[in-house]
Amino acid sequence: MTSMRHTARAAGAREELRANKLGVHFRRQQVIAGFIVDFYCHKAGLVVEVDGDVHDLQKEEDERREKVLSELVLRVVRFRNDEVVRNLSAVVGKIKAYLQML
Repeated sequence: MTSMRHTARAAGAREELRANKLGVHFRRQQVIAGFIVDFYCHKAGLVVEVDGDVHDLQKEEDERREKVLSELVLRVVRFRNDEVVRNLSAVVGKIKAYLQML
């Protein structure tokens, strides 16, 4: 389902996070410790990653990345791309919950 609908949902996720709709500012494609993260909220120390199928093949790299980011006292939360496409509102709700815990 890599269609226009898929692209629209991905754009919806970007809009939800970047427009300060969650009460904090997220940067997209932020470089941290040499890694490019999908979304980053400095104030909350939260990294949000949206993983496509390629991440099934690079689990060790993702683990190494998360270790480095956690050493910087950043919390990493991951969502599958298809989860964002199918249920954006649930993903946004989970991100809100993470923000409230911080």
